[in-house]
Amino acid sequence: MAAMSSADASGAHVYMDALLTPNRSLSRRGLWLLMGVLVVYNLLVMVFLLAIGAFPVPIFLGLDFVGLAIAFRVSNRRAGRAERVHVTADRVQVSHRPSKGREQTVWNSPTAFTRVLVEQAGEHDARVRLRLSNRMLSVGGSLSPEERCSFGEALERAIRNARSERYAS
Repeated sequence: MAAMSSADASGAHVYMDALLTPNRSLSRRGLWLLMGVLVVYNLLVMVFLLAIGAFPVPIFLGLDFVGLAIAFRVSNRRAGRAERVHVTADRVQVSHRPSKGREQTVWNSPTAFTRVLVEQAGEHDARVRLRLSNRMLSVGGSLSPEERCSFGEALERAIRNARSERYAS
C-alpha cells in the first residue's frame, strides 16, 4: 500500500494514491523450487511403490501433483490483481485492475459527499466501505484485518484533508 500527497497530471493536489495488492507469500523462484522438490519427492515415492508392487498408487501421486500445480496457478493469477484508491479535493476514485487487462474505474464520487465506514473494526470480518447516498463499495479486501482498519483511517483522513482544502474560507 503506497499513499502520498502530491499533484496529479491535471495539477490537482492528491491526498491519497494507494495501490492495494494481495500479499504474495511465495515468489516465482520459490514456487519453481517448491514444485521441483515435490516432483523429486513424488518420483522417489513412486519408484519405491512400484518396487513393492503397488501399481495404482503412483497414479494418485500424479493427480496430487497436478492438483497442487493447478491451485498454485490460480493463486498466482489472483495475486496479479490490484485496486487503486485516488483521493483529490474534487473526487474519490477507485479502479480495479484484473490479473491481465487494463485498469477500470469502478467508483467515482465527489469528495464532499463521500463517507468512509469501517465496519467491525478489529475483527476478522472488518470492512472498509465508501458510501455515497445509497451506493456502497468495499475497498481493501486483499488486506489483512489490521491493515484494513489502518487503511480506513488513512482514507478517512485523506478525505477530510481534501474537503478542508476545497472548502477553506
